[in-house]
Amino acid sequence: MSLHLEARPGDIASTVLIAGDPLRAQHYASMYLQDVFCYNHIRGMVGFTGWYRGKRVSLQGTGIGIPSTALYLHELIHSYGVKRVMRVGTCGALRKGVTLGQVVVAADAITDSAAVAVFQNESTTPAAHPALLARCLTEAASQNISLLQGRVFSTDLFYSDDSDRYVRAAAGGVVGVDMETSIVYAMGKQMGFEALSLLTVSDHIMTGETAPPEVRERQTNAMMELALALID
Repeated sequence: MSLHLEARPGDIASTVLIAGDPLRAQHYASMYLQDVFCYNHIRGMVGFTGWYRGKRVSLQGTGIGIPSTALYLHELIHSYGVKRVMRVGTCGALRKGVTLGQVVVAADAITDSAAVAVFQNESTTPAAHPALLARCLTEAASQNISLLQGRVFSTDLFYSDDSDRYVRAAAGGVVGVDMETSIVYAMGKQMGFEALSLLTVSDHIMTGETAPPEVRERQTNAMMELALALID
């Protein structure tokens, strides 16, 4: 047991899929996993472990943003020995022509967060685990899933008075914006766990397009099935 997770030793699988919204983690667990049990209720940040096609996996809610995500990653790694973390979330598109429902795999992630710098030992941009990223691309092709690979901008602020920040990010080749990927990649590099971020485009920041909540849930199925296929 850790400060924010009440799981017993062995309750959490070596591969964990994390979602910012704990209710989304619960939804995925009930939809995809067999023999599921809930190992955490602290602060309503539920976590589940079950089986997917004979492979054990956990789903954990982390809350929104880099600090909250970092807290749960630290405890998952240091208290429970997790070896692989895959973020399954949503993002806002910046690139022209990207449509709602598009699945994105973040190759790397820039950020405006000072917290990420704490976990960086070098000046390179936090990036996905190379072997896991390669497996993801191969698996997406085999499942005939349209997968867009690119850079993500992980921001600390959902709302900001800096109206040009997305223009600058788009000019730098950023595909989409989220609030967690950069810390997953930076901590993965420093702590030695495999990290990957899969995102489904839920809105387009430049055009104002957005999908209603019920549509967002349905649109994430391809992303989830891709992530689950990467479990060993």
